[in-house]
Amino acid sequence: MKRIALIGMPNTGKSTLFNRISGASARVGNWPGITVDLMSAKILLGGHIVELIDLPGLYDLHGYSDDEQVVRDFLTTNAVDLVMITLNGSQIDRQLSLALQIRQLGLPAVLMLNMVDESRRSGITIDTPVLSRQLNMPVMQISAKHGEGVTEALKLAAKHLDQQTAPVSLDQISSLLHEDHKLVEEMEALVKDTVQIPAQLDDKVTARIDHVLLHPWFGIPIFFASMFLLFQFIFTAGAPLQDGVAWMLDTLRADVLEPLFASTPAWFKGLMLDGIYNGVGTVAAFIPIIILFFLIMTMVEDSGYLSRAAFLLDALMAKMGLDGRGFVMMLMGFGCNVPALMGTRVMRSRNLRLLTMLVIPLSLCSARLQVFVFLTAILFSPTQAPFVLFFLYLASFAAIFLTALIYKGKYVSHEPFILELPPYRFPTPRQVWLRGWQEVRHFLNRASKFIVIGVVLVWALTNFPADVAPASSGTLAGQIGSFFAPVLDPIGIDAQLAIALIFGFVAKEIVVGALAVIYGLQGDALMQLMGQQLDWVQGMSFMLFTLIYTPCLSTIATLRTESKSTGFMFLSIGWSLLLAWVVSFVFYQSARALGY
Repeated sequence: MKRIALIGMPNTGKSTLFNRISGASARVGNWPGITVDLMSAKILLGGHIVELIDLPGLYDLHGYSDDEQVVRDFLTTNAVDLVMITLNGSQIDRQLSLALQIRQLGLPAVLMLNMVDESRRSGITIDTPVLSRQLNMPVMQISAKHGEGVTEALKLAAKHLDQQTAPVSLDQISSLLHEDHKLVEEMEALVKDTVQIPAQLDDKVTARIDHVLLHPWFGIPIFFASMFLLFQFIFTAGAPLQDGVAWMLDTLRADVLEPLFASTPAWFKGLMLDGIYNGVGTVAAFIPIIILFFLIMTMVEDSGYLSRAAFLLDALMAKMGLDGRGFVMMLMGFGCNVPALMGTRVMRSRNLRLLTMLVIPLSLCSARLQVFVFLTAILFSPTQAPFVLFFLYLASFAAIFLTALIYKGKYVSHEPFILELPPYRFPTPRQVWLRGWQEVRHFLNRASKFIVIGVVLVWALTNFPADVAPASSGTLAGQIGSFFAPVLDPIGIDAQLAIALIFGFVAKEIVVGALAVIYGLQGDALMQLMGQQLDWVQGMSFMLFTLIYTPCLSTIATLRTESKSTGFMFLSIGWSLLLAWVVSFVFYQSARALGY
């Protein structure tokens, strides 16, 4: 099998090209270092079965970041038939050095100058035949985003697949350190001979937008106001979709499943309907809102606004021992904490990485979002619900900032923050669709692994021993709830909610399904019953605890892997539990003292 390595600098559209070629769903975002793991896909190219590998973005083959180490390790341990170098054509005067380094190693390569549409808008012209001749490698101008030139580039790559070389040695890469000055001189000469750049690029529109969005006084309020409007739109547009899915699930149960299981043993019917179907169905009803959330965030990420948010908030983050990159990782954590933790590899300072990893699990991830959308719909009016969700996001930031302030003395870093602001971009429908499908697939994978098992276990705990009433204090679940009562009663969390929290340790997606199983209902019936048994103070206390307490098992495992420290993993678990209890206690007791 042939092997192609896809190498490029951060923010050059490398992962977009990977998706375009393979149809896979590598994470795509307009933020340097978004690719944090090795993605691979098998494709048919020029009559060959080819393994295409998307390597992390890097600026330099002898840099010191983890991503650069990953690329070096790959090149020194794997033979490749071809290296596809992806650079931003509109920044060729700064990025051509990477292509020169690859050539210096003797690796067979083709150069893809991406974002040709942006190059044209900027008035940049590149003489690719001359550049190809002087580099001694094929050169193509493409737009991975729009597909322009990609087919021709792949045909060109197919012609150069018979030149497999052995892995390069560390000595070869180290020798580049002594050749840097020569590479810089050659790059300058190549650019002078082959590239025409206007004296002043046409960036007036970007400058006008940045004048507003990066305003020293109004920039941060505009950012948070924008986030609130996004949440308002997601909740408003998603509610009818959610109601439609819930109606279909109720209809399926009443018209199909209940008659189907009518003649089966009572315990089996209870397990299938009150256990698995109620639990999974209640979670599934929130899929439309989750999909909508990710589709909107895809557009925000790819637009270039998050990089500007990092720049805007860097000064504030620095006071807490973090930097602007950490802020963007926290925003990534709103989707899922796992890739956000892996994204910290772009930081060279270990202390900065550890402090950032400590606060990322406090981000309000999509799994927690399901819980909050469910409970806000029960306890608050449609007008109040978006404000409650926005408050929870602000509470997430507050927990992050407090944690950073407390631990910044332990994890001191002096790594400088360098960020190149990308141009504003609009994602294509294809990019949005790929990202949405990726998140749905991720949700379904987690559902198959955790939710079904979780709701079955919850059903067992709430229905055994068989000689007591389901979900009563005599069941195993009731006994567990009674055991934790001294700790949870002061924060308003009863036995039923306690069981849901315990299973939330495995995956937060289980929490909503667990509540459906515990109460033995789903849909509107479940919401009405919980609305009668819980008041808004209990609900808010439960949501605050769910927001902050221990993340899911996947996040915990990633914390251990990325930090390479079991002690750090337990610090994260213990701190989040303590902080969650203290925050919920202060809120619950204060609200009760005020008469609510």
